[in-house]
Amino acid sequence: MKASPEAQLRLLELADLDAELGRLDQRRRSLPEAAQLEQVNARMGELRDGIVMADTELSDLAREQTRAERDVEQVRSRIDRDRSRLDGGQVSAARELENLQSEVQSLLRRQSDLEEIVLDAMERGEAAEGRRDALAAEQATAGEQAAELTTRRDAALDEIGEQAAKAEARRATVAADVPADVLTLYDKLRAQQGVGAAMLRRGRCEGCHLSLHTVDLNQIRAAAPDEVVRCEECRRILVRTADSGL
Repeated sequence: MKASPEAQLRLLELADLDAELGRLDQRRRSLPEAAQLEQVNARMGELRDGIVMADTELSDLAREQTRAERDVEQVRSRIDRDRSRLDGGQVSAARELENLQSEVQSLLRRQSDLEEIVLDAMERGEAAEGRRDALAAEQATAGEQAAELTTRRDAALDEIGEQAAKAEARRATVAADVPADVLTLYDKLRAQQGVGAAMLRRGRCEGCHLSLHTVDLNQIRAAAPDEVVRCEECRRILVRTADSGL
């Protein structure tokens, strides 16, 4: 495989640009704003569920309170009727009078119990309403945080996108100076190992950071300048420079 020394040097530029693109992609995938936004959105989901539960509880308590208040009114009406009969002298028989008085006492106890239920429902409703208000307030705050994080995330993504677009444009320009077969090999090696070409510096491959054996170095010395050579250890393309130690 052949490529001019100038074209081989372009492979080092490609490697630098690909490394830059890789860093940008890693930065894009690990933005702190994105992670924070995910956490805030998860919390907002919990808050929505909590508010739904609180609303359901408030609705149930309102029905319970209404039912108990209706029962209280019914008991009071019954007490008023019985007292009217007692006060109006409509009952003369001693046994009937005793039963009516006993019923009034029973109804009074029932009224007291029902009024306790009403008060309990009201207290629980106030507590549930307080919890709902607290959840709603936190939801509003979380919404503001989500909006701010979204703005910051989008700004960071735009910046990364601009830098990546410039790097991609430079890469396309550099790649155009590399023979197609050499570029295909480079891209294949990059896909396999992350780095497709590395500099041979002072007898060491800068890709795998291993020093080449003397035999391998002698073979590289003997190779023509336009011959594409590879590291015997990692098989990456080795690019020779004045600092290669040959």
